[in-house]
Amino acid sequence: MQTTLKAPVTFVGTGLHSGRAVRMTLKPAASEFGIWFKRTDITDRDPLVPARWDAVIASQLCTKIANDAGVEVSTIEHIMAAVAGTGLHNLLIEIDGPEVPILDGSAAQFVRAILNKGVRKQASPVRVLEIRKTVTVRRGDAMAQLAPHDGLVMDFEIDFTDGAIGHQAKSLDLHNGRFVHELCDSRTFCRKSDVDAMRDNGLILGGTMDNAIVFDGDQVLTPGGLRHQDEPVRHKMLDALGDLALAGAPILGRYTGVRSGHAMTNMLLRKLCATPGAFVMRDAGPEIEARLPGVGLSRTDIVGLTTAA
Repeated sequence: MQTTLKAPVTFVGTGLHSGRAVRMTLKPAASEFGIWFKRTDITDRDPLVPARWDAVIASQLCTKIANDAGVEVSTIEHIMAAVAGTGLHNLLIEIDGPEVPILDGSAAQFVRAILNKGVRKQASPVRVLEIRKTVTVRRGDAMAQLAPHDGLVMDFEIDFTDGAIGHQAKSLDLHNGRFVHELCDSRTFCRKSDVDAMRDNGLILGGTMDNAIVFDGDQVLTPGGLRHQDEPVRHKMLDALGDLALAGAPILGRYTGVRSGHAMTNMLLRKLCATPGAFVMRDAGPEIEARLPGVGLSRTDIVGLTTAA
């Protein structure tokens, strides 16, 4: 069945790219509501922005959505991954600025707070987006693909010249709590050589060693080092789950990403929705629900998460 939060939960932090202080509250919503953001600082236009693939607009290094009135919310990928990974279907996300707080650079604090508040089942059945035809997009040496599968499986591969990152690949069936246990605490990362260039372009103004992993060749500069030996590819998978959540329904399919990022995953969803017969929407019975991310999670699943909420 569809789900929502049992009670509101609030996060206060800083936007990674804007450097602006922001307050964000997740609120329960009725069945069939979906996931919407509401800019509480906007009073002269429609403040509601849908968390949907066709609301995504061009942006560097993050996922940004906008409504027809030009109201925007950016860097939504981590909260969307937490929402998908904990199996939430209906939420109103109120936010008093243009960017979601980065917190520690992962989705762990979002996940911890969601599971602490609890998830409430609702009366309506979950609808899933079942992939029926393989759809692929390519750009240079990058590729993203969705293919038929009876659950949600993700394969991801990255390749960096930096020795501390190098070539990494991981495959994961995201049923039940796998996102919470294996991906949600993996942080965003960047190379030291890119930091100055990004700041010169008005990006990562809120970036610190507390909310990102910084690599310099063979070195990890962030104090405390890595949470996982392959933390970069795990974070790429986290991002991909958040971007796939903009499909508007849980996906039954196999996602493959090779050097892929936010823009390519959105290109993939756009191509999927434009390809006749590539997918069907269907109600999920108990058997299908059991294969979806988030099903069966409880407070006990947050034991061992790296960060506190």
